[in-house]
Amino acid sequence: MMSSVQASTPHTFHIPVMGTGFTIDTPVKVARYGISSVISLVDDLLAEQMRQYYCEQRGATFDPIGAKEDDYRARRITAYLDMVDRMVQEQVEALQTAPFAPGSEITRYFKMCPDGDARALHQKMCDTGDVREKARLQSQLRALATPGSIDVNIMSKSDCERYKKGKKLPPEFSDAMAALRGYANSTLRSSIIFSAGLNNRLYQYLTQFKDFYPLDGALPKKRIVLKVSDYRSARVQGKFMAKRGLWISEYRIESGLNCGGHAFPSTGLLMGPILEEFRSNRESLIDGLFTAYQKALDARDMVSNEEMKAVRITVQGGIGTAEEDNLLRNYYAVDGTGWATPFLLVPEATNMDDEHLERLRTATDKDVRLSGASPFGLPFWSLRNSASEVEQAKRVKQGNPGSLCPSGFIRFNSEFTEQPICMASKTYQKRKLVELEEADLTEEQRTFLRDSVLEKCCICHDLAGAATKKLGIDNKVKTAVCCGPNIVNFSKVATLEEMVSHIYGRLSLITNPDRPHMFIRELALYVDYLKDETKKLSLELSSRSPKYFHEYTENLLAGVDYYKQCAAKIVAEQQERFENELERLRKAIEGISMAVAT
Repeated sequence: MMSSVQASTPHTFHIPVMGTGFTIDTPVKVARYGISSVISLVDDLLAEQMRQYYCEQRGATFDPIGAKEDDYRARRITAYLDMVDRMVQEQVEALQTAPFAPGSEITRYFKMCPDGDARALHQKMCDTGDVREKARLQSQLRALATPGSIDVNIMSKSDCERYKKGKKLPPEFSDAMAALRGYANSTLRSSIIFSAGLNNRLYQYLTQFKDFYPLDGALPKKRIVLKVSDYRSARVQGKFMAKRGLWISEYRIESGLNCGGHAFPSTGLLMGPILEEFRSNRESLIDGLFTAYQKALDARDMVSNEEMKAVRITVQGGIGTAEEDNLLRNYYAVDGTGWATPFLLVPEATNMDDEHLERLRTATDKDVRLSGASPFGLPFWSLRNSASEVEQAKRVKQGNPGSLCPSGFIRFNSEFTEQPICMASKTYQKRKLVELEEADLTEEQRTFLRDSVLEKCCICHDLAGAATKKLGIDNKVKTAVCCGPNIVNFSKVATLEEMVSHIYGRLSLITNPDRPHMFIRELALYVDYLKDETKKLSLELSSRSPKYFHEYTENLLAGVDYYKQCAAKIVAEQQERFENELERLRKAIEGISMAVAT
């Protein structure tokens, strides 16, 4: 049976991880067409529910893995990933043997390919009238129909300790380490993406699994990808891995703010300058890390593989047009792009119940906000009118705030309890509100902090709702939606072919004529974030130092200067509008800087 993962696919884009439920089974929907996508490993219960769902759909036996069984989290994840791997293998075999007829699976495959050799060869096959030549070309095309990668994501910060009968379990049973073990033990030959920064013990744990090493000189069965927000982060984390004989096959650059889900705002470092730094230092980064990597492998009596040096640099966050996609791949020389939020409007690719699909389709800037809803304490993009947020507001109004915490994947707070609890839980919120009432605060400070407490939502359980409600697994769930701000530029529920054609410039699905360039949008988001931070400062509730605000504004202004210098190269058709918006935002930054200084 053919492997469900190949080293390369015809497509220049991938579908990043989105929440937990949105892309939990996206590979089952798109991998056979050569499109790579990412599954979140946060929620083992969701993985188990999805495995049961697909077993029932396929008439297969479902052997449940109970929460009281040993190592249940890792085993659930392994079982689900193995099932997805088998399903995609079967789909690919069926596609490769399908007839080249209108609408067939193999015809869809090549119709969706970007302009290039594969698409041209398919057209040549369609045009030829020579029977033997057609058969020869069809055989060649079948061999080219390779699947996309079934990749997985672990958010490094999502690493709760686990307890059994009140006693803390060993570190390897923490959420992130168990998820890593679940993936490492699976049959997948793909990539694991680490996000949310360096986790020393998690990265060290990688060394326990042979699939991440080039055994007998062959490329590793499982590759490592780092999601980073700047060049320094790539260098630091890459060095940490290389010294342990682990190689980063891809650095996935993501905008700090112009993204979906959790945001990781930098100190004003913008996408354009970051990409410029990667472009300028790419070879030196790879060469330096490869030296350390070879040294570490030598110490393990392993043979390094020169093919490993073919490191990919990709980028994601706020991309909305084919022109922007081409800019990133051609001007900044990245190897691929990630398209996330627009795919929430593609039911063939992601999960979304009908109610929320309509809310997304009609969403405006007022409906999508950078919120404090996440119990992680990180900025979190969310749909304001999602059922989860509406329910939370209803409980607050009734004087019954907080969640029952049914999943428990974000239990990190120990202010009031011996064992950590979630900041969205009823236990935490009730105790915190009492503490705020007794604290020596101004009414304005108390109101601000009270709102911050009550804003926290149960994103563990509710983000799974996109899948569990749609598939009838849990009809009572109050779905949470973590779309990025780019959703307001799309208002059409699209087919998979339509969205792929939009990415490659064969048609346009943009419905907002006033949509700013992705670089301008990101800059504006950073300005808005800076305003929010200065509000905290004015209330004497900010932990930020004067140095932070100075560095932030200096980086933003340096970014404005960079964009102005290369505007003609990156926005040839709308240069005047681009430069006018840059100047408007420059004045806003300077105004905030002066206000902070005084």
